[in-house]
Parts: sequence; structure tokens; C-alpha cells
Amino acid sequence: MKMRLGLCCLFKDEPVRFRTTTATVLARLERPAQLRKLSEICRNNAENLLLAVQTAQRLGIGAFRIMSPLFPRMTHPLVGYRLDQLVDGETIAELLAATGSYARHHNIRLSFHPDQFVVLSSPRPEVVANSIRELEYQAFLAEAVGADVINLHAGGVYGDKKSALQRLRRVIDDLPQPVRSRLTLENDDISYSVSDLLPVCENLSLPLVYDIHHHRCLPDGLSVEEATRLAGETWHRLGREQYCHLSSPKAGWNGRDPKPHADYIEPEDIPSSWFDRAMTVDIEAKAKELAILRLISEIDTNKHDIT
Repeated sequence: MKMRLGLCCLFKDEPVRFRTTTATVLARLERPAQLRKLSEICRNNAENLLLAVQTAQRLGIGAFRIMSPLFPRMTHPLVGYRLDQLVDGETIAELLAATGSYARHHNIRLSFHPDQFVVLSSPRPEVVANSIRELEYQAFLAEAVGADVINLHAGGVYGDKKSALQRLRRVIDDLPQPVRSRLTLENDDISYSVSDLLPVCENLSLPLVYDIHHHRCLPDGLSVEEATRLAGETWHRLGREQYCHLSSPKAGWNGRDPKPHADYIEPEDIPSSWFDRAMTVDIEAKAKELAILRLISEIDTNKHDIT
């Protein structure tokens, strides 16, 4: 197996376009009009999701992260909806199934990465409840298209990292199986390092998504090679392919703030130890597919084999 590069949610130049709406806009409409508008948007997005996966395959991109609001406001308490309430619901379900079938046939790995408001370690019960509802929605989509990863940050520290991690463990243990079986944790660049999350992942048999950019911003004493290997073991114990994230700093590593992502990837930011590993690497770059295509070309020039 070769290392595969993944695209995150959107295209820069390719004619793949997703639509959205807001709860404010929907609330101005009567319920029948709401559902008609939502049906139109969801059908468009389901059609473009299939097109996105087909486009990724055509470009030689091996993984695709599906945008969280593919079906916008589906879990909203006032304007939320079910697929079977939409006039195009059956067609939308068929499009999702076609996307999953195409991805499996062409070995395109699909994933989700919930927005930052999804926080399982929060001390506020209402935040946790809303987060679980959002994760259930994403698990519904993941089952429909065959995505195996719903990746999550650990959240805030709330003045006591140990207590926050204990809350995180308890909530994860009680998650519905469609969520729990796909959930992964990712180290971040502010609060939770690889070393912080490895014991949680090992205790809960969760995979750890290793974000090398975050690790470089929030070092923890582990080398890149050690962190890659230890994170990889959390996947391999479950018989699954490792998942990592890669990005370059917009202002360079010597800039004032290395956290913001650049448009493209600097090839030297890829660890040499990664080239021989079977893994998925999401490319978090502002130039989207253009960044991946440039990186593939630069790596090919150096005789490394990545697809």
C-alpha cells in the first residue's frame, strides 16, 4: 500500500460547489418552504459530494474529508429535519449510497472532522448534549457513505486538564456505537499534545490522528518519528490504516505565529520517515487540490512514490 494524500472538504479550481444556509434564513420561512429549500440544498450537496469523490479519483487524490454541514442545520433545535422529510430524500439517499460505492471501488478513504463547537470535554452538559447530537448526525452520514473516521479535538482545558480528560473519557465511553466505532482524537496546537492524548486513546482503544504541524507548535518531548510510531500503533492495534495531518506555516517556522496554514506545503515539512509508511495524510492547505497536485509533482521529482 502507498501513502495516500487527502483533500479537505473543498476544491479551489475544480467545478465542485457545495451550498449552505443559516437558521436565520430558514426561520423566516414557513415549514413547507423550509423543507423545500433544504431538500434542494441537500440534493445539490449530495450530487456534488459524488462529483467531489470522482474528481479526487481523477486527480490521483486518495482520501477526501467531507464537510460537516453537508446537510446544513440538520440538528438545529428549531429548523432541523430528517432526510425522510425532504421531497428529494430518496434521491439524496441513493446519491450517498452511490458515493460510498464509488469510494470503495476506487479505494478513496472518506472522513469527517466536526467543527470546533463539538466539544465532549466541556463542563457544560448542554454543550456535550449538542455535541453528541452533531456527532450522531455525522455518524449517520458516515454510515451512508462508508466513512471510517470522525476526527475530534479534545477541547478546552477549563483550568484543569486532568478533570477535562476524565470528562472526555466518560462521555466517549457512553457514545452510541456508530459514533464510538469511528471516533478518533487529534492533538492540537494549544492544549493537548500527543503525550496528553496517547494514554486516553490507549485506555479507550481509540486511534490518534497525528497532526505534525500541531506537534511542532506544541512540542511535548517526543520526536516526530516517535510520535508517528506511537500514534500509528493506536491504529494498527485495531487493524486500521494510520491517519495523519500535514500543513505548513503561512509565515514560516521562524515567523511570529506558526499556527496559521499556508496555501501550499513545503516538501521539507514532510518527515522522511513517512515515505515508507502505509498511511493517509490529509493535506491542510489553503490552495486545496492545487497544493496536493504541486506536492505530488515535487515529491515525484525527488523519486518518492505518493498517491
